[in-house]
Amino acid sequence: MDLPKTISDVHNGLIKGSFSCIELTKSCLAKIKKENKNLNDFLNLTEDLALEQAEKIDGKISRREKIGPLEGVSVAIKDNILVEGYKTTAGSKILEDYVAPYDATVIEKLKKAGAVIIGKTNLDEFAMGSSTENSAFGVVKNPADTSRVPGGSSGGSAVAVAADHCLVALGSDTGGSIRQPAAFCGVVGFKPSYGMISRYGLIAMASSLDQIGPLANNVEDAQLIFNIIKGKDIFDSTNIESKKTKTNEHNLKIGVPKEFFGEGIDKTLKERTEREINKFTDLGFELKEINLPHSEYALAVYYIIMSAEVSANLARYDGIKYGFSAKDRNLLDNYLESRTKGFGDEARRRIMLGTYALSAGYRDAYYNKAQKVRTLIKQDFEKVFSPSADGVDFILAPTTPTPAFKIGEKKDPLSMYLSDIYTVPANLAGLPAISIPCGRVNGLPIGLQIIGPQFNDHLVLEIAQIYEQSNQ
Repeated sequence: MDLPKTISDVHNGLIKGSFSCIELTKSCLAKIKKENKNLNDFLNLTEDLALEQAEKIDGKISRREKIGPLEGVSVAIKDNILVEGYKTTAGSKILEDYVAPYDATVIEKLKKAGAVIIGKTNLDEFAMGSSTENSAFGVVKNPADTSRVPGGSSGGSAVAVAADHCLVALGSDTGGSIRQPAAFCGVVGFKPSYGMISRYGLIAMASSLDQIGPLANNVEDAQLIFNIIKGKDIFDSTNIESKKTKTNEHNLKIGVPKEFFGEGIDKTLKERTEREINKFTDLGFELKEINLPHSEYALAVYYIIMSAEVSANLARYDGIKYGFSAKDRNLLDNYLESRTKGFGDEARRRIMLGTYALSAGYRDAYYNKAQKVRTLIKQDFEKVFSPSADGVDFILAPTTPTPAFKIGEKKDPLSMYLSDIYTVPANLAGLPAISIPCGRVNGLPIGLQIIGPQFNDHLVLEIAQIYEQSNQ
């Protein structure tokens, strides 16, 4: 059977009896099994869990009970988010056989809403990467062109949605890891404000930056998932009560940062993005050029802070408590061998960079200074979002400087890191940001990024939906 494209299609089809939830789930699983050898977007399928949930939903329908909007909808989960009773590898050999002992808060909420959790998606090891080439379990391929990367680190989740292996997926975004693969694969990817969604049950990479968010075929579906998984959680001290701030939804001003259209951006992508941004004037918005003067330091600041937090968070993987162990009788050798063999090149690189940045004599020069510049970057956003006459309501920018690049093309880590140049500022400032498809360059999808003031998540989604509908 042809798989539905949207959550409403699934809901309406189940109610009308066009298909059963079991039929839909089995079709979805069959498509994944057939195509995963080529795309490698899934690491594990949660088939028993999915079919059990599908049976429950069919039972409700047969009893003429009302079903919720998410019941029967296939959802893929990035493999750094815990699903009880199933492997959660974080794309690393060091957690190859780790079975999650509990559900992440977001998984609890999805299960309660009736979602059919279909499987765990591939990712860069411990979410460290911009291409999903760093997984210990193989490279993920972009369905738009299988010679190219899908972006990272949530590449598996983006491919799962783009290839119709599921309707929606969860990813995590530390420096652009939802938005960048969404742009490369031609789907919607939303990073909520930091604190809007509980991180309990997310394997930590950089705790002050990580945020879980949805990927979907359209903004409406992303918004529905966001509304279900957001909210206060006692298990995450950084989590906040959902806020809905008021704003004047008429005569909104849109800021266009000149720093995001300078050196390094693909010329055709720049022209296409500018053309799409100009469409907002026809939609009744006022465009204004703005300055984010400290954004040029965002990438350097991000890689210092992120690496420092990585070195601390990954210290727990020592070959003793859980995960891969070299089983050497000498304790020190066991530590060294377990971490050397268990971690891949990129994970080891970031651990070493972070340890260096936090070491005696260097902490002030690197980590502390980076935190000070992070504050300046956040203040830049606060200034442009000021409710004064000169302030703007939202920011429009490219999601990435280029379309998807070829697998193996970026051998220099620094050139790879530049893929995140337009996405990391929102993470450093804790702001909501979404990437929505805005056309193609040389046949490859590209994304338009909308960034909003902190906790104005619902308005970012509303503006994205207005733009999406204007292109239909």
